[in-house]
Amino acid sequence: MQIRLERINHVKRQSRYYVLSVSETLFGEWCLTQESGSIGANAGIKRTDYMPSRADAVQALLTMKDAKTRSGYAPIPVQLPLL
Repeated sequence: MQIRLERINHVKRQSRYYVLSVSETLFGEWCLTQESGSIGANAGIKRTDYMPSRADAVQALLTMKDAKTRSGYAPIPVQLPLL
């Protein structure tokens, strides 16, 4: 499960992204990965939090999505890369 959020403010010259994803590790643990940074920049910040179950990871993702949406981010459809 993956959600991409973006916030673009032309007045303040800001263009930011935030990607939230839930995945399972090779050892059966579930993790919530958060990536954020400026759109078009080469580097951003990546953080991984390990959760005891998939339900906990999805709940944390939804909570984070709601918080980011309240602060001005909008969900963007995730596009698949071309072959």
